Amino acid sequence: MDTVYTTALKILNTIRTAGFAALFAGGSVRDMLLGRPAKDYDIATDALPEQIEALFPRTVAVGKAFGVIIVVENGIEIEVTTFRADGGYQDGRRPGSIKFSGAEEDAQRRDFTINGMFYDPAENEVIDFTGGRADLKNKLVRAIGEPDRRFAEDHLRMLRAVRFAFTLGFDIETETRATIIRHAPALAKISPERIENEFSRTLTESPNPGDALRELVELGLIKFIIPEILPLIGQEQPPEFHPEGDVFEHTVLMLNMMPEHPARELAYAVLLHDVGKPATAFKTDRWRFHNHEHVSAGMAEEILRRLRLPAKEIRHIVIAIDRHMRFKDVQNMNRSTLRKLIGAETFELELELHRLDCASSHRMLGNYEFLRRERDNFKAEPVLPPRWITGADLIARGIPPGPAMGALLKKAYDAQLEGTFANKAELLEWLKK
Repeated sequence: MDTVYTTALKILNTIRTAGFAALFAGGSVRDMLLGRPAKDYDIATDALPEQIEALFPRTVAVGKAFGVIIVVENGIEIEVTTFRADGGYQDGRRPGSIKFSGAEEDAQRRDFTINGMFYDPAENEVIDFTGGRADLKNKLVRAIGEPDRRFAEDHLRMLRAVRFAFTLGFDIETETRATIIRHAPALAKISPERIENEFSRTLTESPNPGDALRELVELGLIKFIIPEILPLIGQEQPPEFHPEGDVFEHTVLMLNMMPEHPARELAYAVLLHDVGKPATAFKTDRWRFHNHEHVSAGMAEEILRRLRLPAKEIRHIVIAIDRHMRFKDVQNMNRSTLRKLIGAETFELELELHRLDCASSHRMLGNYEFLRRERDNFKAEPVLPPRWITGADLIARGIPPGPAMGALLKKAYDAQLEGTFANKAELLEWLKK
């Protein structure tokens, strides 16, 4: 049995044994009804935060003012929330006040009907005050109560609606969708960190993240996440290389072709690999985009810093974008250059970006297959072996540190990678000359 569920059930029963009501709430109930594994189990109760703290030896008061306590059992954290009704929201994120309430009032404060249900494990009963079961059956994401009020309370719910729709394969209910379009500019008030979390989850958890991107454009939300995406729409490309259409359509196709649950680095590399094309576009005999990979890399770095991604991920994504056009020349590269390409820290990310780029356009995968074979050929030995010649070797032979030494070290390592010399001694003799 699921260890997290077992732990959550134990906590729920402890609360009940103490004389309080306790129910599973929200996403775990939705996932149970859909036959999906739940990621976490939240408990809703009429016990007050202080009473929950008194019942368990290890608790964390993460949101005690809002009735939220984390109970820690066996290293597993379970969120326990007191039934509450929310007062007005001043900051588009948190209620200005709350009052503790019953289960029905608690359901009415939640975001979408499919997330507003409770489950009583003792009675094996779903408690549904909002029509969530019907919307699950009809595959609809519907705001609870008045959509205007729900999105005014927490603007991030607009992105959550898109995430739930595209991770579950649902549609956004008509009135809910129209309300998102009206409220879209309010997303600008949300912190970049919160936006990034929802947007990244949409890209990495949706079966068809390209379709989710299209929906974000149609809802008017992408303008307040990555407005640099909008110029991709209608930016023509040469049909002999891009029969799929404009740069936006190419990006949508690439996103949809990503493997299930892709790494965040891959998702953003795909999303932004051609973001510099509109800025570099010019037409002669056909559409051309001179140095678009370098422009795209610079724009991507700025965008990802704005979204507050970790520095290491930004570096990897930017490198992959900056280098993505060099793959067209791999079969003509000398051995040293090829080995450096394959031995690079970002090679697997670059290779997958290249595969998706080709598969979503001209479908010529010859260079991809060539690189896979070359990578496999190097499995028996280090792609980038230790250097035979070091700075210390050259200093011992009277060559001072500086640009000249750097140039010699590069020549020596390239020759070593090319297999021009059999050993260090032969390479040193060549360097003397």
